[in-house]
Amino acid sequence: MSFINYSSREINCKIVYYGPGLCGKTTNLQHIYRKTRPDAKGKMITLATESERTLFFDFLPLALGDIKGFKTRFHLYTVPGQIFYDASRKLILKGVDGIVFVADSQAERMDANIESYENMKVNLDDQGYSLSQVPYVVQYNKRDLPSAVPVAELKKVINPDCVPDFEAVASDGAGVFETLKTIVKLVLIELKKSS
Repeated sequence: MSFINYSSREINCKIVYYGPGLCGKTTNLQHIYRKTRPDAKGKMITLATESERTLFFDFLPLALGDIKGFKTRFHLYTVPGQIFYDASRKLILKGVDGIVFVADSQAERMDANIESYENMKVNLDDQGYSLSQVPYVVQYNKRDLPSAVPVAELKKVINPDCVPDFEAVASDGAGVFETLKTIVKLVLIELKKSS
């Protein structure tokens, strides 16, 4: 889970954006990166394949306060959406502190959402985690599209645990920071419990 860097007095936390291909994971991270102050973020790294990319960057939120004299640095990752990159998904989940499951609200993407959600649970289990033990939130992205499924229907399928959830249009930033702030808060609550 969290990694403590004693020399820089930082607790490093890993948040993974998980979901089907083209659901908006990358768009979320790009928006966060663009809107984060340059002095509070690291470099964005993109690992690209022919049909998918994984993004990573870290940021140091300046207003969250310390935990026992340590600042918290958050590393944000996306997983590849396509199922044939399952080994990469498993690797990226290793050491996860919090998850944002990004669901594509379009009716034609419901099967992909379900497949990705179930895959996330299996991959967490393979890493020795249970979804009930990892802080996570759900984001219903692409709410602006005409084929968007009603949120109540999405909740039944994608959020059976009734964790915090958010409507979003990541392409214009709607709901992006609300989602991030909530997962950061949940991760910090867990950190404080264990410290």
